[in-house]
Amino acid sequence: MSADGVPDVVSDDIVLRAVDVTKAYGGVRALKGVTFEAYRGKVNVLVGENGAGKSTLMKILAGAEQPSSGEILLDGRAVSVTSPRDAIAHGIGIIHQELSLFPNMSIAENLFAGRELRRGRFVDHAAQRRRSTEVLARLGQDLDPDTLVGDLPIGKQQLVEIARVLLEDVRILIMDEPTSALSNHEVDVLFTVMADLRRDDVTIIYISHKLDEFRRIGDYVTVLRDGSLVAHEAMTGTDTAWIVRQMVGQDPAALFARSAGEIGDVLLEVSDLTVTGPVRDLVSGVSLEVRAGEVVGIYGLMGAGRTELFEALMGTRPSTGEVSVRGRVVRESTVRARQAAGLALVPEDRQRDGLVQTMSVSDNVLLSTIGTLARQGLLARGLERSVASEKVRDLSIKIPGLGAPVTSLSGGNQQKVVLARALLTEPVVLLLDEPTRGVDVGAKSQIAEIMSDLAEAGYGVLFISSELAEVMAMADRVLVMARGRISAELSGDALTEEALVAASASDAVLSAATAGADILPTPATEVPA
Repeated sequence: MSADGVPDVVSDDIVLRAVDVTKAYGGVRALKGVTFEAYRGKVNVLVGENGAGKSTLMKILAGAEQPSSGEILLDGRAVSVTSPRDAIAHGIGIIHQELSLFPNMSIAENLFAGRELRRGRFVDHAAQRRRSTEVLARLGQDLDPDTLVGDLPIGKQQLVEIARVLLEDVRILIMDEPTSALSNHEVDVLFTVMADLRRDDVTIIYISHKLDEFRRIGDYVTVLRDGSLVAHEAMTGTDTAWIVRQMVGQDPAALFARSAGEIGDVLLEVSDLTVTGPVRDLVSGVSLEVRAGEVVGIYGLMGAGRTELFEALMGTRPSTGEVSVRGRVVRESTVRARQAAGLALVPEDRQRDGLVQTMSVSDNVLLSTIGTLARQGLLARGLERSVASEKVRDLSIKIPGLGAPVTSLSGGNQQKVVLARALLTEPVVLLLDEPTRGVDVGAKSQIAEIMSDLAEAGYGVLFISSELAEVMAMADRVLVMARGRISAELSGDALTEEALVAASASDAVLSAATAGADILPTPATEVPA
Protein backbone atom coordinates (compact mmCIF):
# COMPACT_ATOMS: atom_id res chain seq x y z
CA MET A 1 0.00 0.00 0.00
CA SER A 2 1.32 3.44 -0.94
CA ALA A 3 1.81 6.28 1.52
CA ASP A 4 -1.56 7.83 0.66
CA GLY A 5 -3.42 4.64 1.53
CA VAL A 6 -4.15 3.57 -2.06
CA PRO A 7 -3.35 -0.10 -2.79
CA ASP A 8 -0.40 -0.56 -5.17
CA VAL A 9 -1.90 -3.51 -7.05
CA VAL A 10 -5.47 -3.87 -8.32
CA SER A 11 -6.79 -7.35 -7.48
CA ASP A 12 -8.90 -9.36 -9.92
CA ASP A 13 -11.38 -9.78 -7.05
CA ILE A 14 -12.18 -6.06 -7.03
CA VAL A 15 -15.47 -5.53 -8.83
CA LEU A 16 -15.84 -1.78 -8.20
CA ARG A 17 -13.29 1.01 -7.84
CA ALA A 18 -13.87 4.70 -7.27
CA VAL A 19 -10.53 6.21 -8.31
CA ASP A 20 -9.23 9.54 -7.01
CA VAL A 21 -12.76 10.87 -6.49
CA THR A 22 -13.17 14.50 -5.43
CA LYS A 23 -16.45 16.25 -4.70
CA ALA A 24 -16.71 19.97 -3.99
CA TYR A 25 -19.75 21.95 -2.90
CA GLY A 26 -18.77 25.55 -3.54
CA GLY A 27 -15.55 26.05 -1.60
CA VAL A 28 -16.07 22.97 0.60
CA ARG A 29 -14.48 19.69 -0.49
CA ALA A 30 -16.53 16.79 0.83
CA LEU A 31 -14.22 14.22 -0.81
CA LYS A 32 -10.51 14.76 -1.42
CA GLY A 33 -9.08 12.34 -3.97
CA VAL A 34 -10.59 9.20 -2.41
CA THR A 35 -9.92 5.78 -3.92
CA PHE A 36 -12.38 3.16 -2.69
CA GLU A 37 -12.47 -0.54 -3.59
CA ALA A 38 -15.20 -3.15 -3.22
CA TYR A 39 -14.36 -6.85 -3.41
CA ARG A 40 -16.60 -9.25 -5.28
CA GLY A 41 -18.96 -11.31 -3.10
CA LYS A 42 -17.67 -9.69 0.10
CA VAL A 43 -18.99 -7.29 2.73
CA ASN A 44 -16.97 -4.10 2.27
CA VAL A 45 -17.47 -1.92 5.35
CA LEU A 46 -17.12 1.86 5.04
CA VAL A 47 -16.78 3.79 8.30
CA GLY A 48 -16.02 7.32 9.43
CA GLU A 49 -17.49 10.11 11.50
CA ASN A 50 -20.47 12.11 10.28
CA GLY A 51 -19.15 14.51 7.69
CA ALA A 52 -16.29 12.18 6.73
CA GLY A 53 -17.72 11.81 3.21
CA LYS A 54 -19.24 8.31 3.37
CA SER A 55 -22.72 9.22 2.17
CA THR A 56 -21.35 11.57 -0.48
CA LEU A 57 -19.21 8.77 -1.92
CA MET A 58 -22.14 6.35 -1.87
CA LYS A 59 -24.41 8.90 -3.59
CA ILE A 60 -21.81 9.17 -6.34
CA LEU A 61 -21.66 5.38 -6.75
CA ALA A 62 -25.49 5.26 -6.81
CA GLY A 63 -25.78 8.06 -9.39
CA ALA A 64 -27.46 10.60 -7.10
CA GLU A 65 -24.41 12.90 -7.18
CA GLN A 66 -21.69 13.52 -9.76
CA PRO A 67 -18.00 13.71 -8.81
CA SER A 68 -16.07 16.91 -9.42
CA SER A 69 -13.21 14.72 -10.60
CA GLY A 70 -12.21 11.05 -10.64
CA GLU A 71 -13.77 7.98 -12.25
CA ILE A 72 -15.69 4.81 -11.45
CA LEU A 73 -14.46 1.45 -12.70
CA LEU A 74 -16.73 -1.59 -12.91
CA ASP A 75 -14.92 -4.87 -13.62
CA GLY A 76 -11.90 -2.77 -14.59
CA ARG A 77 -13.75 -0.64 -17.17
CA ALA A 78 -14.70 3.01 -16.73
CA VAL A 79 -18.48 3.52 -16.50
CA SER A 80 -20.73 6.57 -16.46
CA VAL A 81 -23.21 6.68 -13.57
CA THR A 82 -25.12 9.92 -14.09
CA SER A 83 -28.41 8.94 -12.42
CA PRO A 84 -29.92 6.31 -10.11
CA ARG A 85 -31.41 4.74 -13.24
CA ASP A 86 -27.88 4.36 -14.66
CA ALA A 87 -26.74 2.77 -11.40
CA ILE A 88 -29.57 0.21 -11.49
CA ALA A 89 -28.71 -0.54 -15.13
CA HIS A 90 -25.17 -1.36 -13.95
CA GLY A 91 -26.57 -3.51 -11.12
CA ILE A 92 -25.88 -1.03 -8.31
CA GLY A 93 -28.65 -0.61 -5.70
CA ILE A 94 -28.71 1.44 -2.51
CA ILE A 95 -30.60 1.31 0.78
CA HIS A 96 -30.54 4.84 2.17
CA GLN A 97 -30.10 5.65 5.87
CA GLU A 98 -33.06 8.02 5.89
CA LEU A 99 -36.28 6.36 4.80
CA SER A 100 -37.70 7.33 1.40
CA LEU A 101 -41.11 5.68 1.70
CA PHE A 102 -44.62 6.99 1.04
CA PRO A 103 -46.48 6.76 4.37
CA ASN A 104 -49.92 7.10 2.73
CA MET A 105 -49.32 4.10 0.46
CA SER A 106 -49.37 0.39 1.24
CA ILE A 107 -46.31 -1.80 1.65
CA ALA A 108 -46.86 -3.38 -1.78
CA GLU A 109 -47.37 0.02 -3.43
CA ASN A 110 -44.12 1.27 -1.87
CA LEU A 111 -42.15 -1.79 -2.97
CA PHE A 112 -43.22 -1.37 -6.60
CA ALA A 113 -43.47 2.43 -6.80
CA GLY A 114 -42.21 3.51 -10.23
CA ARG A 115 -41.85 -0.08 -11.47
CA GLU A 116 -45.38 -1.44 -11.16
CA LEU A 117 -46.17 -4.94 -12.37
CA ARG A 118 -48.76 -4.76 -15.13
CA ARG A 119 -51.25 -7.00 -16.81
CA GLY A 120 -51.88 -5.23 -20.08
CA ARG A 121 -52.58 -1.56 -19.31
CA PHE A 122 -53.50 -2.16 -15.66
CA VAL A 123 -51.43 -2.61 -12.53
CA ASP A 124 -51.40 -6.25 -11.42
CA HIS A 125 -52.08 -5.67 -7.71
CA ALA A 126 -52.41 -9.38 -6.97
CA ALA A 127 -48.95 -10.11 -8.40
CA GLN A 128 -47.46 -7.18 -6.44
CA ARG A 129 -48.98 -8.43 -3.20
CA ARG A 130 -47.69 -11.94 -3.89
CA ARG A 131 -44.14 -10.74 -4.62
CA SER A 132 -44.26 -8.44 -1.58
CA THR A 133 -45.22 -11.33 0.69
CA GLU A 134 -42.31 -13.40 -0.69
CA VAL A 135 -39.62 -10.74 -0.17
CA LEU A 136 -40.95 -9.84 3.30
CA ALA A 137 -40.89 -13.52 4.26
CA ARG A 138 -37.23 -13.59 3.21
CA LEU A 139 -36.70 -10.89 5.86
CA GLY A 140 -38.63 -12.91 8.44
CA GLN A 141 -41.68 -10.62 8.31
CA ASP A 142 -45.30 -11.78 8.23
CA LEU A 143 -46.78 -8.42 7.24
CA ASP A 144 -49.94 -7.76 5.27
CA PRO A 145 -48.76 -6.12 2.01
CA ASP A 146 -51.89 -3.93 2.06
CA THR A 147 -50.87 -2.29 5.38
CA LEU A 148 -50.18 1.44 5.12
CA VAL A 149 -46.47 2.12 5.65
CA GLY A 150 -47.37 5.10 7.87
CA ASP A 151 -49.02 2.70 10.32
CA LEU A 152 -45.80 0.68 10.80
CA PRO A 153 -43.23 1.33 13.55
CA ILE A 154 -39.94 2.69 12.28
CA GLY A 155 -38.17 -0.69 12.51
CA LYS A 156 -40.71 -2.31 10.19
CA GLN A 157 -40.47 0.67 7.82
CA GLN A 158 -36.71 0.09 7.67
CA LEU A 159 -37.34 -3.52 6.62
CA VAL A 160 -39.71 -2.35 3.88
CA GLU A 161 -36.94 -0.06 2.62
CA ILE A 162 -34.57 -3.04 2.53
CA ALA A 163 -37.16 -5.26 0.83
CA ARG A 164 -37.64 -2.70 -1.95
CA VAL A 165 -33.99 -2.98 -2.99
CA LEU A 166 -33.93 -6.78 -2.63
CA LEU A 167 -36.58 -6.92 -5.38
CA GLU A 168 -33.99 -5.49 -7.80
CA ASP A 169 -31.52 -7.78 -9.55
CA VAL A 170 -28.47 -6.07 -8.03
CA ARG A 171 -24.86 -7.24 -8.19
CA ILE A 172 -23.59 -4.45 -5.91
CA LEU A 173 -25.74 -3.52 -2.90
CA ILE A 174 -24.98 -0.38 -0.89
CA MET A 175 -26.45 -0.47 2.64
CA ASP A 176 -26.31 2.83 4.53
CA GLU A 177 -27.09 2.20 8.24
CA PRO A 178 -29.62 -0.57 7.45
CA THR A 179 -29.92 -1.76 11.08
CA SER A 180 -30.27 1.60 12.86
CA ALA A 181 -33.92 0.93 13.77
CA LEU A 182 -33.97 -2.88 13.84
CA SER A 183 -34.34 -5.21 16.82
CA ASN A 184 -31.64 -7.77 17.57
CA HIS A 185 -33.74 -10.53 15.99
CA GLU A 186 -34.33 -8.46 12.84
CA VAL A 187 -30.60 -7.75 12.60
CA ASP A 188 -29.89 -11.49 12.76
CA VAL A 189 -32.39 -12.12 9.94
CA LEU A 190 -30.85 -9.37 7.81
CA PHE A 191 -27.36 -10.80 8.32
CA THR A 192 -28.66 -14.21 7.19
CA VAL A 193 -30.00 -12.57 4.02
CA MET A 194 -26.63 -10.86 3.50
CA ALA A 195 -24.88 -14.23 3.80
CA ASP A 196 -27.21 -15.60 1.10
CA LEU A 197 -26.41 -12.64 -1.15
CA ARG A 198 -22.68 -13.19 -0.70
CA ARG A 199 -23.09 -16.84 -1.74
CA ASP A 200 -24.78 -15.51 -4.88
CA ASP A 201 -21.66 -13.36 -5.52
CA VAL A 202 -23.42 -10.11 -4.66
CA THR A 203 -20.98 -7.45 -3.47
CA ILE A 204 -22.13 -5.52 -0.38
CA ILE A 205 -20.93 -2.06 0.64
CA TYR A 206 -21.98 -1.60 4.25
CA ILE A 207 -22.01 1.66 6.20
CA SER A 208 -22.60 1.42 9.94
CA HIS A 209 -21.68 3.16 13.18
CA LYS A 210 -22.20 -0.05 15.19
CA LEU A 211 -18.73 -1.47 15.57
CA ASP A 212 -19.85 -4.78 17.02
CA GLU A 213 -22.12 -5.34 14.00
CA PHE A 214 -19.77 -4.61 11.16
CA ARG A 215 -16.92 -6.51 12.76
CA ARG A 216 -19.27 -9.48 12.90
CA ILE A 217 -20.10 -9.52 9.18
CA GLY A 218 -17.41 -7.43 7.44
CA ASP A 219 -14.61 -8.82 5.24
CA TYR A 220 -12.83 -5.52 4.51
CA VAL A 221 -12.95 -2.12 6.17
CA THR A 222 -12.23 1.31 4.68
CA VAL A 223 -11.98 4.36 6.94
CA LEU A 224 -12.64 7.94 5.83
CA ARG A 225 -11.83 11.02 7.87
CA ASP A 226 -12.55 14.62 6.83
CA GLY A 227 -13.15 13.59 3.22
CA SER A 228 -9.92 11.61 2.87
CA LEU A 229 -9.05 7.92 2.86
CA VAL A 230 -7.04 7.10 5.99
CA ALA A 231 -7.06 3.28 6.07
CA HIS A 232 -8.10 0.18 4.10
CA GLU A 233 -7.56 -3.28 5.61
CA ALA A 234 -8.92 -6.80 5.76
CA MET A 235 -11.19 -6.98 8.80
CA THR A 236 -9.14 -9.86 10.23
CA GLY A 237 -6.14 -7.53 10.46
CA THR A 238 -7.93 -5.00 12.68
CA ASP A 239 -9.57 -4.71 16.07
CA THR A 240 -12.20 -2.34 17.42
CA ALA A 241 -9.71 -0.01 19.10
CA TRP A 242 -7.71 0.30 15.84
CA ILE A 243 -10.83 1.23 13.86
CA VAL A 244 -11.91 3.86 16.39
CA ARG A 245 -8.42 5.39 16.44
CA GLN A 246 -8.48 5.66 12.64
CA MET A 247 -11.91 7.31 12.75
CA VAL A 248 -11.46 9.82 15.55
CA GLY A 249 -7.78 9.83 16.43
CA GLN A 250 -8.24 8.97 20.11
CA ASP A 251 -8.49 6.03 22.47
CA PRO A 252 -12.01 4.51 22.44
CA ALA A 253 -11.92 4.08 26.22
CA ALA A 254 -12.20 7.85 26.60
CA LEU A 255 -15.23 8.30 24.34
CA PHE A 256 -18.00 7.69 26.89
CA ALA A 257 -16.24 8.64 30.11
CA ARG A 258 -18.79 9.84 32.69
CA SER A 259 -17.89 11.11 36.12
CA ALA A 260 -20.80 10.73 38.52
CA GLY A 261 -21.74 14.03 40.15
CA GLU A 262 -23.88 14.96 43.10
CA ILE A 263 -27.42 13.55 42.99
CA GLY A 264 -30.10 15.95 44.18
CA ASP A 265 -33.86 16.04 44.75
CA VAL A 266 -36.43 14.06 42.79
CA LEU A 267 -37.38 16.00 39.64
CA LEU A 268 -39.63 13.44 37.94
CA GLU A 269 -41.79 10.87 39.69
CA VAL A 270 -44.00 8.46 37.73
CA SER A 271 -46.51 6.21 39.47
CA ASP A 272 -48.39 3.29 37.91
CA LEU A 273 -48.29 4.66 34.35
CA THR A 274 -50.24 2.50 31.91
CA VAL A 275 -50.77 2.79 28.15
CA THR A 276 -53.50 0.54 26.79
CA GLY A 277 -52.91 -1.27 23.50
CA PRO A 278 -55.19 -3.23 21.13
CA VAL A 279 -54.02 -6.64 22.43
CA ARG A 280 -52.18 -5.95 25.70
CA ASP A 281 -50.95 -2.94 27.61
CA LEU A 282 -48.08 -1.26 25.77
CA VAL A 283 -46.93 0.15 29.11
CA SER A 284 -48.14 -1.62 32.25
CA GLY A 285 -47.98 -0.05 35.70
CA VAL A 286 -44.58 1.63 35.31
CA SER A 287 -43.22 3.59 38.28
CA LEU A 288 -39.87 5.41 38.26
CA GLU A 289 -38.08 8.53 39.41
CA VAL A 290 -35.31 10.73 38.11
CA ARG A 291 -33.29 13.04 40.35
CA ALA A 292 -31.40 16.24 39.67
CA GLY A 293 -27.87 15.55 38.44
CA GLU A 294 -28.76 12.00 37.40
CA VAL A 295 -28.55 10.24 34.03
CA VAL A 296 -30.95 7.29 33.97
CA GLY A 297 -30.92 4.85 31.07
CA ILE A 298 -33.77 2.68 29.82
CA TYR A 299 -32.77 -0.52 28.02
CA GLY A 300 -34.97 -3.13 26.38
CA LEU A 301 -35.77 -4.93 23.17
CA MET A 302 -37.92 -3.45 20.43
CA GLY A 303 -41.56 -3.65 21.48
CA ALA A 304 -40.71 -3.42 25.18
CA GLY A 305 -42.72 -0.20 25.51
CA ARG A 306 -39.87 2.29 25.89
CA THR A 307 -40.95 4.79 23.23
CA GLU A 308 -44.60 4.46 24.27
CA LEU A 309 -43.55 5.33 27.84
CA PHE A 310 -41.84 8.52 26.65
CA GLU A 311 -44.81 9.47 24.47
CA ALA A 312 -47.13 9.03 27.46
CA LEU A 313 -44.84 11.12 29.68
CA MET A 314 -44.83 13.89 27.06
CA GLY A 315 -48.59 13.78 26.54
CA THR A 316 -48.61 12.59 22.93
CA ARG A 317 -50.19 9.23 23.86
CA PRO A 318 -53.19 8.67 26.17
CA SER A 319 -52.31 7.05 29.50
CA THR A 320 -53.40 6.53 33.08
CA GLY A 321 -51.33 6.95 36.22
CA GLU A 322 -49.65 9.91 37.86
CA VAL A 323 -46.77 12.11 36.65
CA SER A 324 -45.19 14.60 39.05
CA VAL A 325 -42.51 17.17 38.18
CA ARG A 326 -40.66 18.86 41.08
CA GLY A 327 -43.20 17.40 43.49
CA ARG A 328 -46.24 18.78 41.69
CA VAL A 329 -48.70 16.45 39.95
CA VAL A 330 -49.24 17.35 36.28
CA ARG A 331 -52.92 16.54 35.91
CA GLU A 332 -53.33 17.54 32.29
CA SER A 333 -52.00 14.97 29.79
CA THR A 334 -51.16 17.37 26.97
CA VAL A 335 -47.87 18.33 25.37
CA ARG A 336 -48.39 21.96 26.39
CA ALA A 337 -48.98 21.04 30.05
CA ARG A 338 -46.05 18.61 30.23
CA GLN A 339 -43.72 21.09 28.54
CA ALA A 340 -44.86 23.88 30.88
CA ALA A 341 -44.17 21.57 33.84
CA GLY A 342 -40.59 21.08 32.68
CA LEU A 343 -40.45 18.01 30.42
CA ALA A 344 -38.86 18.03 26.96
CA LEU A 345 -38.65 15.14 24.47
CA VAL A 346 -36.04 14.44 21.80
CA PRO A 347 -37.82 11.78 19.67
CA GLU A 348 -36.31 8.61 18.23
CA ASP A 349 -37.00 9.48 14.58
CA ARG A 350 -35.47 12.91 14.14
CA GLN A 351 -36.37 13.06 10.44
CA ARG A 352 -40.07 12.34 10.91
CA ASP A 353 -40.80 13.71 14.39
CA GLY A 354 -37.89 15.99 15.30
CA LEU A 355 -37.21 18.24 12.29
CA VAL A 356 -39.12 20.25 9.73
CA GLN A 357 -36.93 19.35 6.78
CA THR A 358 -38.00 22.26 4.58
CA MET A 359 -36.91 24.79 7.20
CA SER A 360 -33.51 26.25 8.09
CA VAL A 361 -31.25 25.39 11.00
CA SER A 362 -32.32 28.55 12.83
CA ASP A 363 -36.04 27.97 12.32
CA ASN A 364 -35.76 24.38 13.57
CA VAL A 365 -33.86 25.45 16.69
CA LEU A 366 -36.45 28.11 17.53
CA LEU A 367 -39.58 26.20 16.55
CA SER A 368 -40.81 25.46 20.10
CA THR A 369 -40.09 28.93 21.50
CA ILE A 370 -40.80 31.29 18.61
CA GLY A 371 -43.77 32.84 20.47
CA THR A 372 -41.60 33.92 23.39
CA LEU A 373 -39.25 35.80 21.05
CA ALA A 374 -41.96 37.90 19.40
CA ARG A 375 -42.26 41.60 20.23
CA GLN A 376 -45.80 43.03 20.08
CA GLY A 377 -46.85 40.18 17.85
CA LEU A 378 -43.96 40.64 15.40
CA LEU A 379 -40.97 38.37 14.94
CA ALA A 380 -37.76 39.88 16.28
CA ARG A 381 -35.26 38.61 13.73
CA GLY A 382 -32.21 40.00 15.51
CA LEU A 383 -33.18 38.33 18.77
CA GLU A 384 -33.93 35.08 16.92
CA ARG A 385 -30.47 35.06 15.33
CA SER A 386 -28.84 35.81 18.67
CA VAL A 387 -30.68 33.02 20.52
CA ALA A 388 -30.14 30.45 17.74
CA SER A 389 -26.44 31.36 17.44
CA GLU A 390 -25.95 30.94 21.18
CA LYS A 391 -27.48 27.45 21.22
CA VAL A 392 -25.51 26.41 18.12
CA ARG A 393 -22.34 27.57 19.86
CA ASP A 394 -23.22 25.94 23.20
CA LEU A 395 -23.74 22.52 21.58
CA SER A 396 -20.88 22.87 19.06
CA ILE A 397 -23.24 22.29 16.11
CA LYS A 398 -21.31 22.38 12.83
CA ILE A 399 -23.36 24.35 10.29
CA PRO A 400 -22.69 26.22 7.02
CA GLY A 401 -24.88 29.03 8.41
CA LEU A 402 -28.06 29.59 10.41
CA GLY A 403 -30.03 29.91 7.18
CA ALA A 404 -28.78 26.61 5.75
CA PRO A 405 -31.36 23.83 5.24
CA VAL A 406 -31.32 21.54 8.28
CA THR A 407 -31.08 18.56 5.89
CA SER A 408 -27.63 19.77 4.81
CA LEU A 409 -26.23 18.81 8.23
CA SER A 410 -24.79 15.46 9.22
CA GLY A 411 -26.91 13.10 11.32
CA GLY A 412 -25.11 13.99 14.53
CA ASN A 413 -25.52 17.72 13.97
CA GLN A 414 -29.21 17.28 13.10
CA GLN A 415 -29.64 15.48 16.41
CA LYS A 416 -27.99 18.40 18.20
CA VAL A 417 -30.43 20.80 16.52
CA VAL A 418 -33.35 18.80 17.97
CA LEU A 419 -31.65 18.83 21.37
CA ALA A 420 -31.05 22.59 21.13
CA ARG A 421 -34.75 23.19 20.50
CA ALA A 422 -35.65 21.05 23.52
CA LEU A 423 -33.24 22.97 25.77
CA LEU A 424 -34.74 26.31 24.74
CA THR A 425 -38.02 25.28 26.40
CA GLU A 426 -36.12 25.47 29.73
CA PRO A 427 -36.88 21.90 30.82
CA VAL A 428 -36.27 20.28 34.18
CA VAL A 429 -36.05 16.73 32.82
CA LEU A 430 -34.92 15.76 29.33
CA LEU A 431 -36.40 12.65 27.70
CA LEU A 432 -33.99 11.42 25.01
CA ASP A 433 -35.23 8.54 22.84
CA GLU A 434 -32.23 6.81 21.20
CA PRO A 435 -30.23 10.08 21.14
CA THR A 436 -27.26 8.51 19.34
CA ARG A 437 -29.21 6.51 16.75
CA GLY A 438 -27.59 6.75 13.31
CA VAL A 439 -24.66 8.94 14.38
CA ASP A 440 -20.97 8.12 14.34
CA VAL A 441 -18.68 7.28 17.24
CA GLY A 442 -17.36 10.83 17.53
CA ALA A 443 -20.85 12.36 17.57
CA LYS A 444 -21.97 9.75 20.11
CA SER A 445 -19.13 10.85 22.37
CA GLN A 446 -20.16 14.50 21.98
CA ILE A 447 -23.81 13.73 22.77
CA ALA A 448 -22.76 11.66 25.80
CA GLU A 449 -20.65 14.60 26.99
CA ILE A 450 -23.60 16.98 26.54
CA MET A 451 -25.83 14.65 28.59
CA SER A 452 -23.22 14.47 31.34
CA ASP A 453 -22.81 18.26 31.35
CA LEU A 454 -26.58 18.74 31.58
CA ALA A 455 -26.74 16.40 34.58
CA GLU A 456 -23.91 18.30 36.27
CA ALA A 457 -25.86 21.52 35.64
CA GLY A 458 -28.77 20.09 37.65
CA TYR A 459 -31.02 18.67 34.95
CA GLY A 460 -32.50 15.20 35.15
CA VAL A 461 -31.78 13.07 32.07
CA LEU A 462 -33.80 9.98 31.13
CA PHE A 463 -32.67 8.31 27.92
CA ILE A 464 -33.43 5.20 25.88
CA SER A 465 -30.67 3.17 24.24
CA SER A 466 -30.59 -0.17 22.46
CA GLU A 467 -26.79 -0.43 22.69
CA LEU A 468 -25.48 -2.29 25.71
CA ALA A 469 -22.05 -0.64 25.88
CA GLU A 470 -23.55 2.80 25.48
CA VAL A 471 -26.22 2.52 28.16
CA MET A 472 -23.74 1.00 30.61
CA ALA A 473 -21.17 3.76 30.05
CA MET A 474 -23.52 6.75 29.99
CA ALA A 475 -26.03 5.99 32.76
CA ASP A 476 -25.76 6.26 36.55
CA ARG A 477 -28.37 3.50 36.73
CA VAL A 478 -30.39 1.57 34.18
CA LEU A 479 -34.06 0.56 34.14
CA VAL A 480 -34.77 -2.47 31.98
CA MET A 481 -38.15 -2.72 30.25
CA ALA A 482 -39.77 -5.90 28.93
CA ARG A 483 -43.30 -6.35 27.64
CA GLY A 484 -44.37 -2.96 28.95
CA ARG A 485 -43.02 -3.39 32.48
CA ILE A 486 -39.84 -2.43 34.31
CA SER A 487 -38.22 -5.80 34.92
CA ALA A 488 -35.00 -4.64 36.60
CA GLU A 489 -33.16 -1.68 38.04
CA LEU A 490 -29.39 -2.05 37.77
CA SER A 491 -26.45 0.03 38.93
CA GLY A 492 -22.90 -0.35 40.19
CA ASP A 493 -21.42 -3.85 40.04
CA ALA A 494 -24.83 -5.34 39.19
CA LEU A 495 -24.89 -3.41 35.90
CA THR A 496 -23.48 -5.99 33.48
CA GLU A 497 -24.27 -7.04 29.93
CA GLU A 498 -25.50 -10.42 31.17
CA ALA A 499 -27.88 -8.79 33.65
CA LEU A 500 -29.26 -6.39 31.03
CA VAL A 501 -29.87 -9.13 28.47
CA ALA A 502 -31.47 -11.46 31.01
CA ALA A 503 -33.79 -8.80 32.40
CA SER A 504 -34.84 -7.70 28.90
CA ALA A 505 -36.06 -11.25 28.22
CA SER A 506 -38.96 -10.56 30.65
CA ASP A 507 -38.96 -14.05 32.13
CA ALA A 508 -38.60 -14.28 35.92
CA VAL A 509 -36.71 -17.59 35.70
CA LEU A 510 -33.83 -15.75 34.05
CA SER A 511 -33.28 -13.69 37.18
CA ALA A 512 -30.88 -16.35 38.42
CA ALA A 513 -28.50 -15.22 35.69
CA THR A 514 -28.36 -11.74 37.18
CA ALA A 515 -27.09 -12.40 40.67
CA GLY A 516 -26.95 -9.22 42.67
CA ALA A 517 -29.40 -7.38 40.39
CA ASP A 518 -32.69 -6.01 41.64
CA ILE A 519 -34.92 -8.05 39.30
CA LEU A 520 -38.55 -7.15 39.67
CA PRO A 521 -41.15 -9.93 39.48
CA THR A 522 -43.13 -10.43 36.28
CA PRO A 523 -46.42 -12.33 35.94
CA ALA A 524 -45.98 -16.07 35.66
CA THR A 525 -47.97 -16.08 32.43
CA GLU A 526 -45.37 -14.02 30.57
CA VAL A 527 -42.89 -15.57 28.18
CA PRO A 528 -39.63 -14.19 26.82
CA ALA A 529 -40.14 -11.31 24.39
